[in-house]
Amino acid sequence: MATTQQSTTKQDILEYLLKQIQATALELAEVLDVSPQAIRRHLKDLEADNLVIYIIPEQVAMGRPQHLYQLSQRGREQLQRNVNRFSDGYGEFAVSLLDTLAATVGREQVKTILQKQWERKAQEYRERVGTGSLQERVANLVELRKAEGFMAEFHPVESDINSGERFIFMEHTCAISNVAESFPSVCGHELEMFAAILPDCTVVRTHWLIDGEHRCGYLVQRS
Repeated sequence: MATTQQSTTKQDILEYLLKQIQATALELAEVLDVSPQAIRRHLKDLEADNLVIYIIPEQVAMGRPQHLYQLSQRGREQLQRNVNRFSDGYGEFAVSLLDTLAATVGREQVKTILQKQWERKAQEYRERVGTGSLQERVANLVELRKAEGFMAEFHPVESDINSGERFIFMEHTCAISNVAESFPSVCGHELEMFAAILPDCTVVRTHWLIDGEHRCGYLVQRS
């Protein structure tokens, strides 16, 4: 039981660092409701496994500076594998299949096929997301993406008097990253798909994993 709890806490630490980029041991202890001593032990283990690294910020006040922990490249890759542990083989197969199609019918024809696939997926998503409030629909979309291997979440964005209801929709891992690296056009189709799912909204990409950022993000605003 203790080993399982430790594994769960370590996973929670990795997922929090994935989402927040950096955190101190005290911040992790507070957020995860674990003692600072236990968090430091977990961080030491994760550091020994080359899953996290730390930096020491410039001291801005009296006292001992707190280490800022963040994922190593290996930690990010492992977390991606954990999220996609059931779909890795399918991802490799999909890339291989698309490469074969491109060699057979040409890349332009493959782009057309992918466009048709995303249009079909958008229709399926739109039916499953439903017709509730914008918040309900975005929440449903998050759950659909989670079921497909994306580490997704959303949160509201404060709106001013001249703007409609707004949400940030984030995907911290990508279940189709292998495909996106070989066929980056799928990312454009994904943006089009979200816009089609939420036709009464404007959807704008704010972050992009394939551009080297830590997540894919979209601003969803009621038109």
